[in-house]
Amino acid sequence: MSEPRDPVAQAEPPGPVTTREPRDLVVVGAGPAGMAAAATALDGGLRVALVDSGAAPGGQFWRHPPRHAQETLPTADLHHDLRTYRALRATLSAHERTGRLTLLLNHHVWTTAREDDGFTIHAVDRTRAPEERAVVLRAPALLVATGAYDRQLPFPGWDLPGVLTAGGLQALLKGGGVVAGRRVVLGGTGPFLLPVAAALAARGAEVVAVCEAASPSAWLRRPVPLLRNPAKWAEAAGYAGTLARHRVPVRTRTAIIGAEAETEKEGKEGQGGRVAVVRTASLDADGRPLPGTERRIEADTVGVGWGFVPQLDLLLPLGCELADAGDGTTAAAVDDGQRTTVPGLYAAGETCGVGGAALAVSEGRVAAVSVLTDLPVPGRPNARRAAAERRAVARHRTFARAMAQAHPLPPAWPAWLTDDTTVCRCEEVTAGAVRTACADDAASDHRQVKQLTRAGMGWCQGRMCGPAVHCLVSARDQPYTPAERLIATPVTLGALADSGESTSDHT
Repeated sequence: MSEPRDPVAQAEPPGPVTTREPRDLVVVGAGPAGMAAAATALDGGLRVALVDSGAAPGGQFWRHPPRHAQETLPTADLHHDLRTYRALRATLSAHERTGRLTLLLNHHVWTTAREDDGFTIHAVDRTRAPEERAVVLRAPALLVATGAYDRQLPFPGWDLPGVLTAGGLQALLKGGGVVAGRRVVLGGTGPFLLPVAAALAARGAEVVAVCEAASPSAWLRRPVPLLRNPAKWAEAAGYAGTLARHRVPVRTRTAIIGAEAETEKEGKEGQGGRVAVVRTASLDADGRPLPGTERRIEADTVGVGWGFVPQLDLLLPLGCELADAGDGTTAAAVDDGQRTTVPGLYAAGETCGVGGAALAVSEGRVAAVSVLTDLPVPGRPNARRAAAERRAVARHRTFARAMAQAHPLPPAWPAWLTDDTTVCRCEEVTAGAVRTACADDAASDHRQVKQLTRAGMGWCQGRMCGPAVHCLVSARDQPYTPAERLIATPVTLGALADSGESTSDHT
């Protein structure tokens, strides 16, 4: 649903879409954190605009098929905690009916700016794609809950058709009931591999192997976070039961180190077609393939996931300070109320570090309580409930830190790469080119590599290759920080031109 447009404004020359209803808070991102924040702020009496690029609230975690297809494509078995999702949807719908909530879906926020009286948020309305229209929002408070994206480590053949991110495989299932392949191999590290494997197996795919690079014994050295989060045990046990019923093997200390195409397998000339063979190997303590352990597995689909990278595009231009997330990435630095270092700017969910949907929901609620406390609005939030949510955030954050320590990136993973392995798929930059750029200290970080090789200058703006290039260049203990960009998402020149509004426009 898009924001109602002023009939007078519709008759004016092209320009940014604005409304004259004041808003106290703009929330960017309608995943678990954004939904929880918006609902809590609305219940506390604030007027909220909730903006998301998707067609429905829920984000990646609660992704559903289009409404017209939900009866024929049931996906309830692919979700967790639907009770919370439905309660949040009901709250948002109730406030939307009263006019306190402006829900802007299919709206892509491409930049934000800080002003004396708050923030200006620039978005593109794509509800009538391919037509685009600039939208400008203003509010004294801004909450960013834009989530995270899949982290990838390249290997020979990762650019073949049929090789996807683990998150992409799950999105196809949840959003369209699509099983991407018949014989699937999953690889990477982290608990996220388990729900993806279980969902694929339950929907008829033959999951040939799940290759987990870490060792399960790493969790034995961190028992306290597990004991304090019994729900995590129950969830993992459910996945394990599904995998056992479908006889899906989980191979630990193992990684996907290569993929081959159909024509390569058949010994034909040419560039090759869809992936047909996956090469796996056992790893030593540093992540180097152990000699004599390589296996060749026939498969038509590969899903790879090495955790996630916080989406910081909207926070960096505002000067928000960052903190080491403990998993090789940086995240928004926030206090115990989810306040960033920029007054009036709040962050929640995986922009503050990856830790799961339960953590994101609690952080969203805590952030909204801080907004209610900081803005001059009547009434005060329930102090006891706010304290309980802060305790939940601390408990889930402890588990997230333990998870990051138990599932680190293999330090020696670059040993999998040949010099002709593509690292940046957009600009077709190879590992050899990156290594050459680093020779004799010519480049000391991924930004300098970009200047020398164009790695990270393509359509994805380094989201796919940035973390990998960083690992190839930087010291092992230095976390990845994405480059600051004024424009966070591709936007047409027409919409960009329309975004230049007069100072009298306001929302």
